[in-house]
Amino acid sequence: MNLQRNFPLKNLNTFGIEAYANFFIELNNSDQIIEFLENSEYRNQPLLILGGGSNLLFANDFEGIVLKINNKGIVVVSEDEDFVIVKAFAGEVWLEFVDYCVEKNWGGIENLALIPGNVGSCPVQNIGAYGVEVKDTLFEIDAFRISDGQKRTFKNSECNFGYRNSIFKQELKNQYIIEAVSFKLRKKPILNRTYQALEREIQILGIENPTIKDLSEIICKIRREKLPDPEEIGNAGSFFKNPTINSENFKKLISEFPNIAYFKQSDGSFKLAAAWLIEQCRWKGSRFGDAGVHKNQALVLVNYGNAKGTEIVELAKNIQKSVLENFRVHIEMEVNIV
Repeated sequence: MNLQRNFPLKNLNTFGIEAYANFFIELNNSDQIIEFLENSEYRNQPLLILGGGSNLLFANDFEGIVLKINNKGIVVVSEDEDFVIVKAFAGEVWLEFVDYCVEKNWGGIENLALIPGNVGSCPVQNIGAYGVEVKDTLFEIDAFRISDGQKRTFKNSECNFGYRNSIFKQELKNQYIIEAVSFKLRKKPILNRTYQALEREIQILGIENPTIKDLSEIICKIRREKLPDPEEIGNAGSFFKNPTINSENFKKLISEFPNIAYFKQSDGSFKLAAAWLIEQCRWKGSRFGDAGVHKNQALVLVNYGNAKGTEIVELAKNIQKSVLENFRVHIEMEVNIV
């Protein structure tokens, strides 16, 4: 366990923002996590737990310890004729874990292919795409409490999952280090093809009986066409959440904007497509110095090279303001600002 001072973070965040941490420590296994938590000299330092660095934006240097969790491993916990419970440690790359499960024909997370980040970060944000969220297959989470190093297992029902939300973003924010995440996956997969873009691509390719591997490959293709590669243009994927409004406000809005993109929810509310709202406000493809909105996807803010985190934040706030002025709807930032 090596403590490094004044550590550069540019290569550890997908936005590619230049920032520094007072201290940086990389933990490669569970024993090192325990050793860190037992060391009293670190107790009073602000702590930032870093996974793949794909869902945060550094607006400032970090005046504390950045902790990089890099423990690896994939283990089958139990299985029967229909299901397998597989545990992946927090430092596993999410895309590689999805690919591993797809190759085994374990179904449930194939719609989440190509989402950036590590396994340990996925339940914090309750990542989701193409009609599927992590909460749909997550079985339990093993985590260490930062205050005393005690280990706890969280069942799915204890995580308070919501849309891009969980107990680890709310009540227990910055209180636990996730060690590993277990998933309950189907040995006889049931494909989720509810999104029109998926079904349309399946028809174009002429696949009569698609497998989860077919679905995963199609989703990767669609994502690559729509979203910029962080290796080429700094970004953190979708920057804003899709806002949800009640039926009364929706009726008023659709009377003014009959072409508005929306998804009706089971509780009678309506989820609006934030990308549509932003695009109507003419932000798509705009650029201000090295900070901008991607030309193919209005939800994605980008760093073209040397943008500061504060410039990205200012752009995001201006987008929020214009959407509110034009549609009376607040769009919430999905990315964590540090």
